[in-house]
Amino acid sequence: MKTTQTNQLKSYRWKGVNSVGRKVSGQLLALSETEVKDRLKEQHIQIKKLRKGSVSVITKATQRVKARDITILTRQLSTMLTTGVPLVQALKLVTDNHRKAEMKSILLQIIKGVESGTPISKSLRTASQHFDTLYVDLVATGEQSGNLAEVFERIATYREKSEQLRAKVIKALIYPSMVVLTALGVSYLMLTQVIPQFESMFQGFGAELPYFTQQVLKLSHLAQAYGGMTALTLIATVLVMKFIRKKSFRARLISSRLGLKIPVIGSILTKASIAKFARTLATSFSAGIPILSCLKASAKTANNVHFQTAIDGVYTDTSAGMPMYIAMRNSESFPEMVLQMIMIGEESGRLDDMLNKVATIYEFEIDNTVDNLGKILEPLIIIFLGVVVGGLVVAMYLPIFNLMSVLG
Repeated sequence: MKTTQTNQLKSYRWKGVNSVGRKVSGQLLALSETEVKDRLKEQHIQIKKLRKGSVSVITKATQRVKARDITILTRQLSTMLTTGVPLVQALKLVTDNHRKAEMKSILLQIIKGVESGTPISKSLRTASQHFDTLYVDLVATGEQSGNLAEVFERIATYREKSEQLRAKVIKALIYPSMVVLTALGVSYLMLTQVIPQFESMFQGFGAELPYFTQQVLKLSHLAQAYGGMTALTLIATVLVMKFIRKKSFRARLISSRLGLKIPVIGSILTKASIAKFARTLATSFSAGIPILSCLKASAKTANNVHFQTAIDGVYTDTSAGMPMYIAMRNSESFPEMVLQMIMIGEESGRLDDMLNKVATIYEFEIDNTVDNLGKILEPLIIIFLGVVVGGLVVAMYLPIFNLMSVLG
């Protein structure tokens, strides 16, 4: 089924007559013409002219709905429903106070669906792709049990923890990336701007240069001649790799497995994937969704293709009657501690509690690793900078030291 979210935000300029017969005009950002007509009808404005226009890139960026907006909406609905505010009134309160045009459009469609008697889970599914299968299924269980407030509370907590986890992983990746890029940038500037100045000075020496200096000068010539082409080749390679990953599942699987083998970073990515899997499974299972449906949802929300494939295998084996912890062991993707805790959870009937504990343990470990990442990488960074940048500096000063010793 095609959802409203597939439509792009558009600008609608309108002219009309209000309830007292006065001519009025204005502009609305909306996802559909029907929505504009409904909103103006509520204001008792009779439309005389309606023209659709495009929206600027800046407006699209500022008005676009992000995952964080859905999390905030979920938390707001949870709070209001817990305090006894009716669902439609809660949705209208959020809509009236929201600044983003796209979110207003989505919420208005949800309100329209709920007021016409459509279950909110179905209204969410048709309103936007931001409400994924797991979100909709959890809301559906809340409707059936009459515990919508509790379900929205669970979803909000789950999404908040997932976003915190994602932020920690990004933080872990930024630090080494910035160091490497800075070192490469400094090296390039030295090779193309600084070293040529030294070379012209060396030519006046009239003596043979040390071997190391000669090699660095050759590298400088290559950087000056092919630096731009190399940069373009690297960019093109990255774009081609992204295209191949997009088209080929096998390429995504191989790259995800390689990513998990990167020292330090690979460990963080592994723990993040397991924590996300455990948290998703615990949230959906504790809400009353059958375990097989929970596993399917966990696979879809996995951010790593390797773990997605592993969870799909667990789903297949579990649906054939195998205990989940044995199916997970067969996938060879999960640590023994996780398997033991899930085994205890299955046998004691407290699977959701054990899964939440697994998620909490790994989230704590990621937090600890990210906080100490500077200390972990500091020796490696010193060696890297020493070899790359220090090597270039030494190469340039070697002839000067040799000349000084000869003169001495």
